[in-house]
Amino acid sequence: MKTNQILIAGFGGQGVLFTGKMLAYKGMYEGKEVSWLPSYGPEMRGGTANCSVILSDTPVGSPIVSNPDILLVMNLPSLDKYENSVPAGGKIFVDSTFIDRKVERTDVDVYYIPATKIASDAGVPTLANMVLLGKVIKETGVISLDGMKAMFEKIISAKRQNLIETNLATIELGYNFQ
Repeated sequence: MKTNQILIAGFGGQGVLFTGKMLAYKGMYEGKEVSWLPSYGPEMRGGTANCSVILSDTPVGSPIVSNPDILLVMNLPSLDKYENSVPAGGKIFVDSTFIDRKVERTDVDVYYIPATKIASDAGVPTLANMVLLGKVIKETGVISLDGMKAMFEKIISAKRQNLIETNLATIELGYNFQ
C-alpha cells in the first residue's frame, strides 16, 4: 500500500495548479486513487499559489496535504513556508533559478533544478513547471513517463494542442537533468 502526498507551491502564473492537475490525471490514468486541491490568492498571477495532490493505492480520506512527502517549490517564500512540513525521508525539489538559499535540513533528499533557466534556454520560459515535473517523475516514480502525451491531450484545451510536443520535450529536459 503506497500513498504519496505532494505539495506544489510558487507564485500564480508559474503553472503550479497545472502541474498538480497533470499529476492527478496521470495518477487516475494509472489506476490510482487521486485527490487534487488547488489553492491560490486573490490575484492569480503573481499571488501565491499551491496545489495539494494525493496519489494512493487506497481511497483518499482527505484532500488536505499537511506533511508532503514530495514538495516542489518554485519561489523562496514557498520554501520558507513549507520546508519544515516535509517529514524525514521526504523529497524537496527546488527551482534554483529563483531560490538561492539551500534547504537547511539534512533528513530529506533535496534536488536543486534551475528549472526556469532550463526552460528559458529552451525558448519556453513559462514551462519551468514541466522541467520540475520531469525531475519529480525520474526521482520518485510517483507516475510514469509513458503515456504523458495522452494526458496532455485530455488536459490542454483544443486551442493549445499545438503545445503538447513542447510540454513533452520540456518534461524530458527535467527528466534528464543531472
